[in-house]
Amino acid sequence: MRFIIWWLCVITCLLAAAEDVWSHGVRGRITSGEGILVEAEYDDGEPMSYASIEIFDSEEKLPFQTGRTDRNGRFLLYPDKMGDWKVVVSDGMGHRLALKTNVDKILNLKKTNEQQAKGINESSLSRYERALMGISIIFGISGIFFWWKGRRIYSQHKRGV
Repeated sequence: MRFIIWWLCVITCLLAAAEDVWSHGVRGRITSGEGILVEAEYDDGEPMSYASIEIFDSEEKLPFQTGRTDRNGRFLLYPDKMGDWKVVVSDGMGHRLALKTNVDKILNLKKTNEQQAKGINESSLSRYERALMGISIIFGISGIFFWWKGRRIYSQHKRGV
């Protein structure tokens, strides 16, 4: 029993020290100006440089436009008609970002109330908060398991088995 607890402590310390190895998510936003600007970045603020991008019109199955973001993770597009548009950004290493927007007749974005209140595709928890939550869940499940196992052993010992 002490052996398992000791190993759990060692593994927890190693995971806490390996913050450069932790995976990260992506986030992005769409803004309008002279055109429609798509910005994509990892959740630590690093831009998704030279990631492939596909722009889809809601009525078409083939992409309206394909390309790559610049070194700052930005891509500028000029839609040719109004309607719903979908933007998919992928860095080729498993990170994928999908954003949706609606363009009106003067090519301005129409933001929904949810997008205005929360931002587009942004998580409310930071990477460290999510990691702490994951470790807490693991310890909670382990605690329940060891409590249940200890209760069973205690009841067997109490009966004299």
